Amino acid sequence: MKQSTRLAFALAAALGATLPPAALAVEYNQVQAGKSSIAFGYKQMGVAMDGRFRKFTSQLSFDPAQPANAKAAIEVDLASVDTGGAESDGEVAGKEWFNTKAFPTARFESGTVKALGGNRYEVAGKLTIKGKTRDVVVPATFTPQGNTGTFDGSFTIRRGDFTVGEGAWSAFDIVANDVQIKFRIAASGK
Repeated sequence: MKQSTRLAFALAAALGATLPPAALAVEYNQVQAGKSSIAFGYKQMGVAMDGRFRKFTSQLSFDPAQPANAKAAIEVDLASVDTGGAESDGEVAGKEWFNTKAFPTARFESGTVKALGGNRYEVAGKLTIKGKTRDVVVPATFTPQGNTGTFDGSFTIRRGDFTVGEGAWSAFDIVANDVQIKFRIAASGK
């Protein structure tokens, strides 16, 4: 047992708290790609649309007893975009949108993690799309189940901040500026 885990148990006992042993004994660091997903939603001509990315990689290190030490990095293969149609997928991967030939991936890297209570966290980090990096704050919930756990969350970005949609698409009258990113990252640990 790690010293930090022993310390957490000792503090819990001293304060008379009941803490779930699994939550204190597991460091989640093995991402389960088949149970994880990254999706997005936006409005086109006022109609809600959605899509997802079929390929991404992620690294994670999260100990619920020490959330401030957590680290996460996610790299998305932008050419794996799935909008529900091959023609649309090709358009979105093209130069005016993601320009995947020049910018094949988007990347999120965590900086700080703040516990909000009730298995809720706020993850501040850097998001890079098309060579432009912006600070983002990502709210997430964590649901532990023994040696596995799931992070769920969503946050909104403005596509204009990353020049996603150039030329005629740079206006927001047809495709809205706000894009909601939704994610589920499943992980196991020991």
